[in-house]
Amino acid sequence: MGAQPEIKYSVCPHDCPSTCALDVEKLDAHTIGKVRGAGENTYTAGVICSKVARYAERIHHPDRVTTPLKRVGPKGSGEFVPVSWDEALDAVAEAFNAAEARHGAETVWPYYYAGTMGLVMRDGINRLRNVKRYSGQYSTICTTLAWTGWFAGAGRMSGVDPREMAESDCIVIWGTNVAVTQINVMAHANSARRKRGTHLVVVDTYRNATAEQADTFLCLRPGTDGALACAVMHVLFRDGYADIDYLMAYTDWPHTFLPHLSTRTPEWAAQITGIPAGEIEAFAERVGRTPNTFFRLGYGFSRSRNGAVNMHAASCIPAVTGAWRHKGGGALHTNGAIFHWDRSLIEGFDARDASVRQLDQSRIGPILTGDPRDLGEGPPVTALLVQNTNPLSVAPDQRLVREGFAREDLFVCVHEQFMTETARVADIVLPATMFLEHDDLYQAGGQQHILFGPKVVEPPGGCRSNHDVICALAKRLGAVHRGFDMTAREIIDWTLQTSGWGDLERLERERWLDCQPDFESAHFLKGFGFPDGRFRFAPDWAAIGGQSFGSATSGPPPALPDHWEVIEEATPDMPFRLVTPPARQYLNSSFTETPTSRRREGRPTVKLHSEDLAALGVAEGALVRLGNARGDVAIHAERFDGVRRGVAIVEGIWPPAAFVEGWGINRLTGADPGAPVGGAAFHDTRIWIRSTA
Repeated sequence: MGAQPEIKYSVCPHDCPSTCALDVEKLDAHTIGKVRGAGENTYTAGVICSKVARYAERIHHPDRVTTPLKRVGPKGSGEFVPVSWDEALDAVAEAFNAAEARHGAETVWPYYYAGTMGLVMRDGINRLRNVKRYSGQYSTICTTLAWTGWFAGAGRMSGVDPREMAESDCIVIWGTNVAVTQINVMAHANSARRKRGTHLVVVDTYRNATAEQADTFLCLRPGTDGALACAVMHVLFRDGYADIDYLMAYTDWPHTFLPHLSTRTPEWAAQITGIPAGEIEAFAERVGRTPNTFFRLGYGFSRSRNGAVNMHAASCIPAVTGAWRHKGGGALHTNGAIFHWDRSLIEGFDARDASVRQLDQSRIGPILTGDPRDLGEGPPVTALLVQNTNPLSVAPDQRLVREGFAREDLFVCVHEQFMTETARVADIVLPATMFLEHDDLYQAGGQQHILFGPKVVEPPGGCRSNHDVICALAKRLGAVHRGFDMTAREIIDWTLQTSGWGDLERLERERWLDCQPDFESAHFLKGFGFPDGRFRFAPDWAAIGGQSFGSATSGPPPALPDHWEVIEEATPDMPFRLVTPPARQYLNSSFTETPTSRRREGRPTVKLHSEDLAALGVAEGALVRLGNARGDVAIHAERFDGVRRGVAIVEGIWPPAAFVEGWGINRLTGADPGAPVGGAAFHDTRIWIRSTA
C-alpha cells in the first residue's frame, strides 16, 4: 500500500459567493488528488460542488497553456509559436509603450474580472493601471444592478449571518439557483428543513435545480420581480401582517407608500409576472405568518435592465414584516462591507489619478469598435492586457466584441490557463497558474470568513502567477510602486495587518477568520447604513453610485418599489424572452474544458415549453434559430415545461465553438447599461425563434 496523501488546506477561487474552504490531497510536489470541503468550517461544513471536487481534472488537464506563445498567423488563426518569457514580456512592454507614445496612456486598457476571486491575483492589475494612468475599468458585468438595488434600501452591503438559516421557519431563495451556483446555501436550507420543518420558497424564471427541491416554487416572467414584491407587500399591509412598530422605528415609511401599494394587487401582479394571484396571496400569507423568514437574494437581479429596482423591491419585504428583528429572519445579498479592507497596496490607490477615464467593462464591444459614447474625447483602445476573464465568450453583444478584437491596430496580451476564445485572438499568450500554485487572500461574499489559500503544488511548465506577471511588466514599463517589489505573501501580510485582521502567520495558523458582526449589527437593529439609520422605501437613486453609467433613455427609476417597464419586453416580431442562466457543470466560461463537465452537459440547447414547440412546429431535438437585431444563433431545442410560455432558457456560457455555427449565446445579449449606474442585462433579451427545417 502506498503512502497516504498529505492533506493541505486551500480556498476555492471561483466566482461563487460560497468561497469554500477546502482540504486537498497532495500526492507529490506537482500532483493533487481529491478535493473536499473543509468540515471544520462552519459555513462550508464539508460541502462543495462537484466541479471543484474533481479539480484534479482541471489542474492536470493536458491542454493547459504552459509556455508563452507569440502569434505568427493572421488574427484568430490560432497559429502561435513558443517563445521565452523574456521575449514575450519584452514584446508586451514594447507594444504598450508604442501605443502610449502614439495616443497617450489611456489607449492601454488592462481588462480583468473574476476568473480568480483572490484579492492579490485578481485586483493587482489595478496597481499597474493606476501607476501608469492606463484607462480605468468600471466593473459592471456581474454585480452592479443587484448591489445598487440592495444599497438603495439598506445603505450597507451586509446582512444576516447565512448560518442563521438553521433558525428560520421559512427560507426564500430569490433570483439565484443555489444548487448550481452556491451549493452551501442549499445545504444549510435543507438542514433546516430536516431539523425544524422549514418551508423553502424559490422564486425564479424557470424550474431549475433549486426550484426542483422547493416546497413552493413561484415561476415568474423575466424582469417582473418588482411586481411580485409589491403585490406581496400589498397583502402584508391589507391583512395586518406589517410590523407597524418596526416600520416607525427603522424605516422612512413615506406617507405615499400605502396609497401606492393599494393598486399593486395580486391580480395586477399576476398579469405582469404570470404567477396566479392565488399563489401570490399564499406566498404573502406565509411570509406574514412567519416572522423569522430568511430572504436569500441572489445575483439574478443583476441580469435585468430593471434589476436595481427589482432587488430593492424584494429587499423591502422583510422591512415591512419586521423580519430583521428575529433570529433566522431578515435578508442577505452579500457580506462585502464587513471586511473593511485597506486595499491600497494591492491596487495602488496611492497612485490613482481621478481624472483618468473609466471604461465600462460590459461595453467592451462598443469600446473596441470606437463608440464615441464610451471613448468621449479620449483615444481609441489600441492595447489590451487581459487577465481572469474571457470576453469573447462572456461579454454581451458578441458580434461587436469579435469585431473589435479583429482590429489589426489592436495589440492584445492574454494571461490564461487554456486557449480560450480570447486567447486565440491574442498577439501574446502568457501561461497562468491555478489557485493551488500560488499564494492568495480571499474574502467570502455569501458568508463571513477571510481565508488564506497557500501554494500547494508547483505549476506545470513555465506558468506564472498574475502577481508575478504584473510585477515583471511593471519593471519593463518603468512603473514604480513598492507593491511591484513585494511577494504576494508580503502584500497579504501587510493588507491583513493594515486592515485590522492580524498578520499572515495568524491566518495561516487558524486557516480562516470568522468576521461575522454581532446579531444587532447584522440585523441592522443598530440602524441601517444611512446617516439616519433608517431603511429606505423611497431611495435617493440620484445619490447612489457616483459616476453614472446608466442608460440615457430609461429615465430615473421609480420613486417607490414598483414594476419598472424598461426591460426588453416581447413584441409580435420577437415574442420570446431569453434567459441565459448558469449551467450546473460550468462556471461562467471555466470548466467548459474539463471532460466530465462537457460530457454531463452534452450540448447547448434552448429549453422551450411544449406548447411553444408545438406552435413553432418544432420537434424535440430539432435545430432552431434564435435571433434579434444583434444577430442569430443556431441551437437544438429541448422540451421543458418548467417555464412560462414565451420564455426561452439557454443554460451555461458555452464556448462559441460548441454551437453549430460558431456563435455563442451572447451574440443575442445587449451591452446597453442598466440604470441608474450601469450593468449588463444578460437575462433581458427579446428574440424570435424559427425552425431551420
